[in-house]
Amino acid sequence: MNAMIPDAVLLPAKACDRLMPMHMIVAASGHILHAGPTLQKLVPAGLQGKRLLELFESRRPRSPERIEDLAATPGGRLRFVLRDGSRTQLMGLALPLNKGRLFINLSFGISVVDAIAHHALTAADFAPTDPTIEMLYLVEAKAAVMAESQKLNERLKEAKREAEAQALTDTLTGLGNRRAMDEALARQLARGESFGLMHLDLDYFKDVNDTLGHAAGDHVLTEVAKVLREVTRAQDVVARVGGDEFVLLIRGVVASEVLMDLGRRLIAGLERPIAWQRRHCRISGSIGITTTDRYPRPDADRMLWDADEALYASKRGGRATVTMAEVPAAIGRASRRKRG
Repeated sequence: MNAMIPDAVLLPAKACDRLMPMHMIVAASGHILHAGPTLQKLVPAGLQGKRLLELFESRRPRSPERIEDLAATPGGRLRFVLRDGSRTQLMGLALPLNKGRLFINLSFGISVVDAIAHHALTAADFAPTDPTIEMLYLVEAKAAVMAESQKLNERLKEAKREAEAQALTDTLTGLGNRRAMDEALARQLARGESFGLMHLDLDYFKDVNDTLGHAAGDHVLTEVAKVLREVTRAQDVVARVGGDEFVLLIRGVVASEVLMDLGRRLIAGLERPIAWQRRHCRISGSIGITTTDRYPRPDADRMLWDADEALYASKRGGRATVTMAEVPAAIGRASRRKRG
């Protein structure tokens, strides 16, 4: 039989509220006689005078028949769940008093973070000696560290993306570089998707550099990049692969007449005079074209070589011309011809 604690041992209500803000005293009838301030915040409608088991569902012990059954569990340990929408879980300890009353002290246990958020509790709602607040500080500190770590990871990922983008970009024109074109060709061929390949070399660009200087030449190249962007589509790949050489991958287009028309529009755009320090730079372009449907098994090196051969034919034909590769040219030469 449980021994009774004399009333004289009990502290005044204010002291209990201070030391154990989640305690309550329950009458033998099951009605709550008094509740600590934090416990009262969990039930805004009020606890005093209400039946304990109407407000709290008992999980340990299960379905107690009498109020004294709560103190009969091993060690007087309890587990409650608030019957309101929050379903806040509580754990506690029940001690018998005289006249059949119970002294019950509760805590949130591992559900403390959710309980604090749901019931808008603060540090003032816990006893000064309660380690809950320190635990919450640790939780918040860990959350802050994790948040900063996540931000750092995002910054590192962004920096990696930027570095990868820079590695594939021509710094002067903002177009792709040779590596970008090589990777695009490899992807397109691996997917088995058709495309047209255009090799463009500027005409008379050397004259610009020789007469107006390399600054003027750089300006011309940036204007050329604008023309290439204007004429091509977003899904096409345009790359500067040499000083005044460009390669264009036109996705999904193999019709000769369409590509020839595109080449002529490119040349027309390039032949517009380019202003430079009260002077006008005049250039043009020669273009060679090949398409994937010309090959039983398209190969990037073979296609680049054939587009280059067609380009060289345009140069021989008087420049400012578009030439379609007729038959795949033999490969195996050590280097491409130099063009003027």
